Amino acid sequence: MLQIILILVVVAAVAALLGFGRVSGAALTGAKLLIGLALILFLLMLLGIIAIA
Repeated sequence: MLQIILILVVVAAVAALLGFGRVSGAALTGAKLLIGLALILFLLMLLGIIAIA
């Protein structure tokens, strides 16, 4: 999941440098959603609510 987040951030940065604002915004929004999901899953694992074997 972290690889996908990094790819989306790089795509957003390159798109912003080239002047594609909508593409950059969409990629950054996707990255933000995945970061939130990763944080929620990490907190659930930390509290022991879910376990990954």
